[in-house]
Amino acid sequence: MGYKVAARNATQSVSSLPSHQTLRQSCTEIARAAAREIMRIYAGDLGVRDKADKSPVTDADHAAEAIIVAGLRALTPGMPVVAEEEMAAGRVPTIGPIESGGPFWLVDPLDGTKEFIKRNGEFTVNIALIEKARPTLGIVLAPAIDTLWRGASGLGADMSQDGGDFVAIATRPPPSDGLTCCASRSHTVYRDLDIWFEREGLTVTERVQTGSSLKFCLIAEGKADIYPRFGPTNEWDTAAGQGVLEAAGGEVVTTDGRPLTYGKPSFSNPHFIARSKALG
Repeated sequence: MGYKVAARNATQSVSSLPSHQTLRQSCTEIARAAAREIMRIYAGDLGVRDKADKSPVTDADHAAEAIIVAGLRALTPGMPVVAEEEMAAGRVPTIGPIESGGPFWLVDPLDGTKEFIKRNGEFTVNIALIEKARPTLGIVLAPAIDTLWRGASGLGADMSQDGGDFVAIATRPPPSDGLTCCASRSHTVYRDLDIWFEREGLTVTERVQTGSSLKFCLIAEGKADIYPRFGPTNEWDTAAGQGVLEAAGGEVVTTDGRPLTYGKPSFSNPHFIARSKALG
């Protein structure tokens, strides 16, 4: 489905936004409210059906998105919210050209729907703030393991497990004996990755398969080093994870080395590489 990015008419300006610290705390609470509803549905009938593009959707996708969108609209009145299921239903918000720098939210209420249906726990709630085409705040919450990662410009990155205190996280230097590569559980073709690693002169000694935006978070925590993605993704799939990773000292770049940006026509991403900056 093609999505047109129209001229922006929202009233909220960058200067009138609450601080990143305030937004981070509010979005943490919104994400946890969505996660509680996801886990309530996870314990029973998932309500699985297909969208128009034949990808699966569940009751949890819609319920979590309703909570997040309502929370963000109350938090930043007038600011556009681009959310996966609203987009699928044709409710496309008005945002400005990416060069204008107008802020907007990107939401994937349940990234990893296929993993949710499989009940393997590898699904996440994702909320990102986009300013000047870059994610300046990212919240990723894995409800099944009650782990929340956050990243914000000027505040760094941190994580909380089982509702405990937040602790700072950061990317690691590349290990001397080889890299740990993250890969998608549902979309990876290892032959393509092997060819790319050989061409780039990189040695990979371990591969970690996991679903959803967890791959960005593993790099942000210093448990992995790189995640190349040579397949289609949408902006709501990557924005929150990128926000966490960049705040932790990493980067997400296109295959020609440019930063991955947001607010593009159709809200679709090119191929990209998420990694520690030490690999750049």
